[in-house]
Amino acid sequence: MASEGRTRQGPLDPRLLRYAAASRFFLLAIGAIGLAQTAAVVCFAALVTTAIVDAIEGRDVTGTLTALLAVAVVRAVLIWARETVATRASARVESELRRALLGAIDRLGPGWLATQSTARLALVAGRGLDALDAYFGRYLPQLVQTVIATPILVAVMWWSDWISGLTVLLTLPLIPIFMILIGLATRIVQDRQWRTLTHLASRFSDTVRGLGTLSVFGRQHRAADSIARVTDAYRRETMRVLRVSFLSGFALEFLASISVAIVAVSIGFRLLDGTLVLAVGLFVLLLAPEAYLPLRQVGVQFHASSEGVAATRDVFAVLDAAAQAPAPASAGDVREPATLTVDDLRVRGLPPVSFTAAPGDLVLVEGPSGAGKSSLLAALRGAAEATGSVRFGDADAAQLHPSDWLAWAGQTPGLVAGTIAANVSLGDDAMPADTVRDALRRAGADELDPSRELGVQGGGLSGGQAQRVAVARAIARHLRGRAPVLALDEPSAALDADTETILWRELRALADGGAIVLLVSHRASARAVADRVVHVGLGVTT
Repeated sequence: MASEGRTRQGPLDPRLLRYAAASRFFLLAIGAIGLAQTAAVVCFAALVTTAIVDAIEGRDVTGTLTALLAVAVVRAVLIWARETVATRASARVESELRRALLGAIDRLGPGWLATQSTARLALVAGRGLDALDAYFGRYLPQLVQTVIATPILVAVMWWSDWISGLTVLLTLPLIPIFMILIGLATRIVQDRQWRTLTHLASRFSDTVRGLGTLSVFGRQHRAADSIARVTDAYRRETMRVLRVSFLSGFALEFLASISVAIVAVSIGFRLLDGTLVLAVGLFVLLLAPEAYLPLRQVGVQFHASSEGVAATRDVFAVLDAAAQAPAPASAGDVREPATLTVDDLRVRGLPPVSFTAAPGDLVLVEGPSGAGKSSLLAALRGAAEATGSVRFGDADAAQLHPSDWLAWAGQTPGLVAGTIAANVSLGDDAMPADTVRDALRRAGADELDPSRELGVQGGGLSGGQAQRVAVARAIARHLRGRAPVLALDEPSAALDADTETILWRELRALADGGAIVLLVSHRASARAVADRVVHVGLGVTT
């Protein structure tokens, strides 16, 4: 997913300006602050030089010290302003990129999402984007400061003493050269660390999801050992990153110190033979460390921001993919009432399926295990590649966003932490409480309190209760007029006979009210409420 981003990565990825509008203002503001900080540095060096020379010559330095104090206060204010701007910009950019990432995933659809690691995407959207704090708070401000301050300070030194200016100009490129060499090594180890972290997240997510099955077969200890091995690999990669970071910091500090020492020795010899006055020599000597400092700090802060940079490459890869994907059509273009027409739909090499369902129809999908019943519903909602044709009204269903015409409840409830009401109304913050209760009643779950808090993945509910909440969520979308088609995959698998009877009766009532209901079920009792039966695997309809 991130291979494209790695090929395009630079100190400042131009896609950041395109996808995060807040970054544009941030760069302008940081540029203005950087220019003011450079001016303050030059003024500070000039005033310190004046104060020392005047003190040596016995002149009054009160005015100079007062001005020096004022410049020191200005420098402190500018540092505070830079930190404040960087913090606020970082928060806004993280928020913009998260919204853009979620919007891109929504646009790419469930078919694309089915091919991705959801744990990796969650890691990128969470910890990965949180790591942008260092990128915006330290690296980018220092990068902008380097672009602005270094040329100005070198020019001022050259104007004051061309020999010192030439010395700095000749030694300064050594730092970027070593930064590039170290940066290449850093990127390799950082990318390896990031891949290990995403692998760890995926492995942990898969293990937690299948922990019940692993426990039944006594394999939970092997899974724990596997996670421990990946964790140890992540520890080793992290230590390798730290070693490279410390090495690069030492190299940059050493080069800068040697360069400043060369300038200082040159000034010292010329002060001794009288070819350079003290005021000029001291002024240039005070500016020399400041000329090297921005470049040194860029190299140091690059390591602190590398994790956030690695995460943004993955974010930009998703955003680029969404930008290239065709925009889905609007379900509002579909004429009502709309008929669902499935013609020769074939999923993963399974036998083709054809049927037509009009408003008011309840279509039962039957077939042996593995025949492709769940795959059929996955293809309808865009979560599985398929050949053939699916039309909803006059529109090609493949060009519509699934959530605009289809409400689905799968064999896995897919509940989230929060109240039962929040799970039923997921994606519709304005859903009335009466609709939530009505949907629960129709799903045979009217005994559940909508305000009841659930844990992760619906923790606190039995399997049958969680399944009914998921069915209620699909029904609620239909009741809100947002899904003319209901697709339910084994909704009664964990229900007793009495609750199943209630569910069948309510689904029949929804169909009689104008809904198209597609029902996958092994239960013979489902035939009693079905208008027709589609036999998946046989390619016939009865």
